[in-house]
Amino acid sequence: MSSDAARAVEAVYRADWGRIVAALIGLVGDFDLAEECAQEAFAAAVDQWQVSGVPEFPRAWIIQTARHKAIDRIRRKARFEEKLESYATSGLVREVVEPDYDTAEIPDDRLRLIFTCCHPALALEAQVALTLRTLCGLETDEIARAFLVPPPTMAQRLVRAKRKIRDAGIPYSVPERNELAARLDAVLTVIYLVFNEGYAATRGAPLVRTDLCVEAIRLGRLVRSLLEPQPPAEVTALLALMLLQDARRQARLDEAGDLVTLEEQDRNRWDRGQIVEALPLVEEAFRGGPGPFALQAGIAAQHCQAARSEDTDWRQIVGLYDLLERVQPSAIVSLNRAVAVAMAEGPGPGLALIDGLSASDDLANYHLLHAARADLQRRLGSLAEAAKSYQRALALVTNDSERRFLERRLREVQTPVA
Repeated sequence: MSSDAARAVEAVYRADWGRIVAALIGLVGDFDLAEECAQEAFAAAVDQWQVSGVPEFPRAWIIQTARHKAIDRIRRKARFEEKLESYATSGLVREVVEPDYDTAEIPDDRLRLIFTCCHPALALEAQVALTLRTLCGLETDEIARAFLVPPPTMAQRLVRAKRKIRDAGIPYSVPERNELAARLDAVLTVIYLVFNEGYAATRGAPLVRTDLCVEAIRLGRLVRSLLEPQPPAEVTALLALMLLQDARRQARLDEAGDLVTLEEQDRNRWDRGQIVEALPLVEEAFRGGPGPFALQAGIAAQHCQAARSEDTDWRQIVGLYDLLERVQPSAIVSLNRAVAVAMAEGPGPGLALIDGLSASDDLANYHLLHAARADLQRRLGSLAEAAKSYQRALALVTNDSERRFLERRLREVQTPVA
C-alpha cells in the first residue's frame, strides 16, 4: 500500500470513524450493520486507494462505499429490489435524501448519534459506553477499563443498548427542544468523556488525541448554540472547561513527545486566545449556580490565570474541590483534591489522604493514584517507597508517553545521590 494511501486511510479512520458510523446509522437504521459496513469500506479503501489514488472527499467515499455494502447485505438476505417498499415500511432501510458528496461538510450526524445514545430509555452507563464505542471508536476492553468492569460484561451492555434502541424504535434524530432537558446531562457527560480521551489517551503512543479534543469542543459549541439565547449554566461551563484544558495542549509535551507536568510547563505556549474566551464563560456559569462542570472550570481557570506555577492559588483550588466533592462525590475527585491539598499544605497531608483512598478498591487499578503517591513520597524523600509506587503505576499504565515519564521518575528515585 502506498504511503499516501496508508496515511489517508489512517487519518480518516482516526478523525472521522464516529461521524461515518453516525451517517450510516441514519441511512440504514442499525448500529451493528453500520459498524460492520464501515469496517468493510475501510478495508476496501486500503485496496483501492493505492491503485486509484486518494479521492477528493475521502470520508464521503467511505460513506458511499459502506452504504452500497449495506444494500448488498440486505439484498443477500432477500430479494431487495422486489421488497424495497416493504423494507422501507418496516424501518430496515430508511428513505433519506442522498448527501451531497461534493460539499466539504455533511449534516451533523455525530450530534444526532449522541442524542440517540443518550436516550433516557437507556441506563446512563449504557448511554456513555455506547457513545464511546460508536463515536470514539474505542474498543470494548478500553471502555471496560474506564468502567472498571470485565470486557465480557461491557460487551453485553453494548449489545443490550443497541438492541433496545432497535426494538424500542428510538428515533435517530435530535429531540425537540422540550425533550432536551431529559437528555442533556448525559449528552454533556459523554462529550466531556470524548474530550478526556483526547486529552489523555487511554493507550498508544501519543498522550494527546487532538482530533477528539477539537471535535468535543465543536460539539460543545453546537449544543450551546442549540440552547441559545439562554443556555443552561452547565452547558456554558463544559465549553469553558474544555477550552481551558485544551489551551495547555502545546505545552503538555516536549519535542520528543514526552509528558511535561503542569508545574514545569512553559506557560508562554498556552493558547491565550482560548483562555481569554473561556474566562467570561466561567463567570457566566457560576452565576447560574456552581454545578460540577462549573466547579471544574473554576479550578482550570485558577491554573490558567497564574503567570507562574508558584503563583497558583492552591487554597482556592482546595476550596473548589471541597464543593465539588459535595456536588459530585467520586474517588477521582477525592484523589485530585488530595493532590491539591499536598500543593497547598505540603506532601505529608496530601499523602495521608491518598493512603486513605488506597484503603478502598475503587482506585486500586488506577495508575494515577499510584503515580500521585509516588510523587509525594519522592518529595518527602521516601525514595524506596516512591520506587515501589512508581513500579505499581508502571504495571497499570497503558499510554506510552505516560509510561516513559514514569520510567524516568523511577530511574531518578533509584539513582543514589552522589
